[in-house]
Amino acid sequence: MTTVALKNVQTLAEANWAKLTNLLASKISLWQGDITKLEIDAIVNAANRSLRGGGGVDGAIHRAAGPELAEECVKRYRHCATGDAVITSACRMQNVKNIIHTVGPQAHQGVNAAIQEQFVSCYRKSLEVATQNNVRTIAFPCISTGVYCYPNDEACQLAIETVKKFLQKKDNYEKIDRVVFCVFLDVDYQLYKLHLPKILADVTIEE
Repeated sequence: MTTVALKNVQTLAEANWAKLTNLLASKISLWQGDITKLEIDAIVNAANRSLRGGGGVDGAIHRAAGPELAEECVKRYRHCATGDAVITSACRMQNVKNIIHTVGPQAHQGVNAAIQEQFVSCYRKSLEVATQNNVRTIAFPCISTGVYCYPNDEACQLAIETVKKFLQKKDNYEKIDRVVFCVFLDVDYQLYKLHLPKILADVTIEE
């Protein structure tokens, strides 16, 4: 299996298109590819409530980690609530230390305030779990935008804003070295290229 070292994934500070030089630009990356191939402390799994694996990125991660992953999930947690996050080992994945599982909201009937808060919570709780478990580098897939029907554009903006808000707190900033937005589809790659420079243009690290 060919893996991708994190040193070969450009930060926004290194990416010519981003034109960003602030403190967060050196900690955030946009990368298009298979999240299971990254060499990183933790990848986030867009899981379902049962934690037993499913389609999309959830299925890909469970296939890469092997059947032991579902066994560990069920043994340790049994299930995970929407908007929450839990951590496991990466089982058979040699290039990843941990997997953080978060359950995104379903938006088949549209997005309301409660669904939006659950979505934001996925990113916030995943980052909280990361810092609590000495995870310094973390990669997020696109959460809820597949079969859960969360609008891609809104999801992209909320994801960036939530990560920005988290990392702007000095304590969190010092505990996280890299956040990778890992996208698979071209539409998501273009949305992140559009919104990252705008949302991260103004950054202040708070005590």
